[in-house]
Amino acid sequence: MARIDRRISENFSGITRRHILQIGAPILGLGLADLLRLQSHAADAGHPARNKSLIVFWTDGGLSQQDTYDVKPGAPAEYRLAQAIGTRVPGVILGEQLPEQARVMDRLAVVRSVHHENGIHAPSAHWMQTGYFGPTLARNAAQKPSLGSVIARSLGSRQPPMPAYVTIPKSEAFGYQGAVYLGKAFNPFEVGADPNAADFKVPNLSLPGGLSAGSVASRKTLLKSFDTLRRDIDESGVMEGLDTFKSQALEMVAGDQMRAAFDLTVEDPQLRDQYGRHRYGQSALLARRLVEAGARCVNINTGNWDHHNDIAKGLETHLPPLDRAIAALIEDLTTRGMLDDVLVYCVGEFGRTPRMNGHAGRDHWSDCFSVMLAGGGIRGGQCVGASEKWGGCVQEGLVTPLDLLATVYHTLGVPLDTHFEDASGRPVSIVGGGKPIRELL
Repeated sequence: MARIDRRISENFSGITRRHILQIGAPILGLGLADLLRLQSHAADAGHPARNKSLIVFWTDGGLSQQDTYDVKPGAPAEYRLAQAIGTRVPGVILGEQLPEQARVMDRLAVVRSVHHENGIHAPSAHWMQTGYFGPTLARNAAQKPSLGSVIARSLGSRQPPMPAYVTIPKSEAFGYQGAVYLGKAFNPFEVGADPNAADFKVPNLSLPGGLSAGSVASRKTLLKSFDTLRRDIDESGVMEGLDTFKSQALEMVAGDQMRAAFDLTVEDPQLRDQYGRHRYGQSALLARRLVEAGARCVNINTGNWDHHNDIAKGLETHLPPLDRAIAALIEDLTTRGMLDDVLVYCVGEFGRTPRMNGHAGRDHWSDCFSVMLAGGGIRGGQCVGASEKWGGCVQEGLVTPLDLLATVYHTLGVPLDTHFEDASGRPVSIVGGGKPIRELL
């Protein structure tokens, strides 16, 4: 980031073209203006969007369906770890470490018959995030855009300058959460910090050295100064004249709206306690604040669930905070009258082997696993599809990654006939042959 000349006065009255070019890179040249412009064009060109948002809990590494959403209490001992507990919905059981979600099961829908044909992290993460098989061990680069980027490109932000797509705390290396050929403008805005940290703040919203919030508060004066230099700037060819979208980009960095959305200290301490004073809980609370402020998709990247060894210990660490965060989010959205407008989606790249291995763990399993959805207008209080007796394969209602994405897109109002041109100029469907899961709609 360019060093800002400390001689800039507090009200920018002495700003020069050199100063503009210096602050243009860090504040206006980080892709924010382009993001806002492209999102606006996308919204104008597309179909009217529903006023809905998506919050994803991405369980990187593969959450064990056998111990959470699809327990098998009658299975042989080598298959069983978690005990089953009843839920608010008669006849529906969950794993014993999901008591909070059991309490709100009437608003949850579990899909127990998800299937794809790869058991390696990178290709499977790509498959579940994009709907398409792509990378291999020899070539890890993303091939297709993530669901968050597709949503951002198709629908844009509900309320600029809030970004359409946000990841907390950052994008996963093999989560395949980027835009690829849709363009960098539709990559996620990364929070870049743990919302549970005592000194939590968003690095990407920090002003460059030499500028303060007070000085940028007079941005109308700054913009007026920019206008007087527009002709010279245009003639130099270095920078386009300031337009509406650059103004919005400046507002995103220096304005009150963005800073307020990320400020968890204004929340009732009791509500923060309900979510849990840990990364999962405070990330979920932050996600709710961001969708309230206009974000279209917020992706919460949770801890690593790749429990090949001693899975009991791993689940004891990760499951209780995840369970609490999801249930608190569902109840908070319900209380605020937002649940029908926010789809909550808990998903990973695959599940875990039904049978325990020799290291008291579970290995990768994509033949049949579970995901959870809630809100967004879908029908809760049910389980869709079924695994076989001990959970090895799909018994009924096979669901593919593209079916899941078609369900998410349909719920949010993204037209399922949407195609985007890839790097070679070939139009690619966002859902291929996938179809929305009818039982959820």
